[in-house]
This record gives sequence, structure tokens and C-alpha cells, in this order.
Amino acid sequence: MLINCAAYEGGTKLADLPVDQISDYLQRPGCFVWVALRDSTDVELTQMQLEFGLHDLAVEDARHGHQRPKIEEYGDIVFAVMHSVEFSPTDELVVGEVCVFVGPNFVLSVRNHSHQGFLGVRARAEREPHLLKHGSGFVFYALMDAVVDRYFPIIDALETDLEGVEEQIFQRGTARQNIERLYGLKQKIGVVKHAVTPLMDAASKLTSGRVPAVCAGNRDYFRDVYDHLTRMNASLDALRDTIGTAIQVNLSMVTIEESEVTKRLAAWAGIFAVATAFAGIWGMNFEHMPELKWAWGYPAAVGLIAATCGLLYHRFRRAGWL
Repeated sequence: MLINCAAYEGGTKLADLPVDQISDYLQRPGCFVWVALRDSTDVELTQMQLEFGLHDLAVEDARHGHQRPKIEEYGDIVFAVMHSVEFSPTDELVVGEVCVFVGPNFVLSVRNHSHQGFLGVRARAEREPHLLKHGSGFVFYALMDAVVDRYFPIIDALETDLEGVEEQIFQRGTARQNIERLYGLKQKIGVVKHAVTPLMDAASKLTSGRVPAVCAGNRDYFRDVYDHLTRMNASLDALRDTIGTAIQVNLSMVTIEESEVTKRLAAWAGIFAVATAFAGIWGMNFEHMPELKWAWGYPAAVGLIAATCGLLYHRFRRAGWL
């Protein structure tokens, strides 16, 4: 549906427009139109395509979604796809798409499957007319900057979760839970990584070399976005490496716990093996065994077995096996 449609000139808002008046303002020199759509229908996209002269391939990408973050040029129009990432009420990551069409005299943003709007971006831009007068290129920067800045809290939350798992790695009985949480974090980092890395590569086109004409006057602002994406990409790589290390440490702790259990079992098996050996010797049914006729034979045998088992238990305790 249509969220906003307004015309701007010289950094100042002229008016909120109905869609059928867009073409009138597009013809005014120094004026640009900013339109925002959310979960747009085919009819709305077709109408915007006719108003702004959008390329069929770009409109098809915006209509069907599931695009990799990218920035493409169609003549003097720039088409950008960005992923919005946010937490659901169940603490899962939900990925939406933000498609932005930028021309010399218009900006069209199409937001799909995302609950995070851009009303704050519009309000911020309107409070800074000295920047808004740079035209549609600055609005494109403001939208991209808003999408990118929303990645920071996600990354911070993932870092906090990872620190919580690291604190529990050396606690007994938490191995399985830690592995599950680490793999869950790894999946979430992959989701954010798929949003950041392609967009970083695409944003580099707006900072160096031949920059699209509509963005040329805002190259410094796009460089700031590119720097943010570079920092995020490095942070995500560091998180992924830390998770790999944490998984290895956790598996090592599992191995150590299993070896300790094995040592305990071996120690008890050794103790009972000695008792079994004594019982086996005195349990043989030979007629001429000197202990069979001795009145104190049974108490002595039990005492010897108990003393030997006690000595072995003491030695195993000192060795850390029990």
C-alpha cells in the first residue's frame, strides 16, 4: 500500500501528493518526488512504472522479491535491493526486502515483509533541508544508511548471546545445550552476513570509480555507509571464527568429560577385579587348601579383600580417577 508520496524542492517539502499528480511535479525543474510503498501490489508497481519510466527487469525484481542485495543501473535510474533484518517475538531473525528506485527527480522505496518503516528517515531528512536539497541522491543515502544502521543492534545482540554461551562452556552438563546455541548463532550470523557482504560489494560502486550521476554529489555520504558495512563484515567474520573456536572447545570439553567417566569406570573395574580375583582363588574346590580348615579363614579373607580394595580406592583418589 502507499505510505507516503510528497514533492520536495530546494530542500523543502512542497506538498503531499495523490499518485495522479506525480507526473505534474516531475516536470518542474529542481523538484523531486519521494514515494514510499509497503508490500506493494502488482497494480501499484505497474502504476509507478508508468509514472517514473522504470525498467521492466527492475520492476520484476521488486515484484517477485527474493533478490540478493545489489545495486544496478538502468540508464539514469539506479535500482538497489537491500535486506532488512529484525528479530521476531520468538527471537528468530526475519528478513525483509527494501527495493529503492532512484532517478534524477524521484525516489521510490518498496518495502516488503518488514515491520520497520522509514517515517523516521523522512522526518530526519525534512529537518535537514541543507542536506535534502542535494535531491534524490541524498534520500537514497538516507534510506541505505537507515537499513545499514539497523544491523548494528542485531550484531550486538549476537555478540551478547555468544558471550553468554562462552561463560557456560566450562560448566558440566551443558555441552549439548551449548552446541545447539552455538549452531543457532552461526545460522543467525549467516543470515546477517548474507545481507551485509553483497551490499558492501555493491556500495563500493557508489564511492569510487565511475559513480552513477544521481549519486555523484553524495559520494562522501555513501563512503560512510560503505565504512559501516566494512566494519560489520569484519565483526561478523570475527564472530564466526569465535563460534568455530567455541565449538571446538566445547567438543574438547565433551571429550574430557567422557575420558573422566572412562577413568572412573576403569578405577572401579580395577577395584572389583581384585576382589573378584581373591574370591575366585578361595572359591576353587580343591580338597587340600590350607585356608579351608582355618577357623579365622573367612574373616581374614574378607579383611584382606577389603584392605586391598581400600588401598586401591585411596590410590585412585590421589591420582584423580575417583
